Amino acid sequence: MSKVLITTVPFGDRNRLPLELLEKAGIEYLINPYKTKLTEDQLADLVGDFDVIIAGTEPITEKVLTRATNLKFISRVGIGLDGVDLNAARSKGVKVSYTPEAPSPAVAELTLGMMLTLLRSVHISNFKMHQGKWERIYGRRLTEVTVGIIGMGRIGTHLLRCMTGFGKIRFLVNDIKPNDELDKEFILEWVTKDQIYQEADVISLHIPLTPLTKNLIQREQLLSMKFDAMIINTSRGGIINENDLYDVMMQGHLSGAAIDVFENEPYTGKLLGIENCLLTSHMGSMSIDCRTKMETEATEEAIRFLMGKTLTSEVPQAEYDVQSQGL
Repeated sequence: MSKVLITTVPFGDRNRLPLELLEKAGIEYLINPYKTKLTEDQLADLVGDFDVIIAGTEPITEKVLTRATNLKFISRVGIGLDGVDLNAARSKGVKVSYTPEAPSPAVAELTLGMMLTLLRSVHISNFKMHQGKWERIYGRRLTEVTVGIIGMGRIGTHLLRCMTGFGKIRFLVNDIKPNDELDKEFILEWVTKDQIYQEADVISLHIPLTPLTKNLIQREQLLSMKFDAMIINTSRGGIINENDLYDVMMQGHLSGAAIDVFENEPYTGKLLGIENCLLTSHMGSMSIDCRTKMETEATEEAIRFLMGKTLTSEVPQAEYDVQSQGL
């Protein structure tokens, strides 16, 4: 009997369909017993004789792959691949698939919610109310600010569509591969990242974590932003240097930040001590519908693999190139 290790949690909590699919196919499975993001060593100890991993963001490194003597396939729940050593997997004959479309609506909507929360200081007002303090705080509306979006892929584009109903907003956008087709749908200014840092009131990041984007935003970039700018990261931890963000905000620079993803998760760092830093626990994709779709698509792909059928969402060569070339 084939064996599947489900490392991402929660899994099947709100909709058992993915688990029912495995059971119907006669596939044995184990859900991450630690019930939190696995470390490299924990995963290496667990992976043993499993044929397939239905994976989250835990590090699937060469060390893990070496210990996974029976592993033949990784089905990633989500889009980010920074946790999977793709070329080490290929060298050991392990195929990899992912679910790139499923998380986009949920991540985009959370990002928009964070923008509105920061602009109107909802999080700060809530905190003060719970302390028994009544304070009416001035804020800003979306149509009165310049929004900068770095990364115009699936999620960045979906965010734009979510914002169209708010009225005329000035958008500064950047991507390593500008998509001229978007200019037919939106009024956009394609600019450099430096121009976004300097001119945007709200900056939102929607890029993968690669050697090129690791610590992309450090002290220098943060200080180049407007003193009352706001920054949002719902993409990947490690793109913003968290220590630099803490230092800059403690100096009174930036009026707010919203961070959903962290270099080390669960997060226990210094940003917890900053009132105007809105923190969430990597929940961008955690709407019931999108999470269920991600889990189901990853499970269906795992079953296809184990049944010898054609895969539908195998990771493309371009992603292997990104890792091998350090892009």
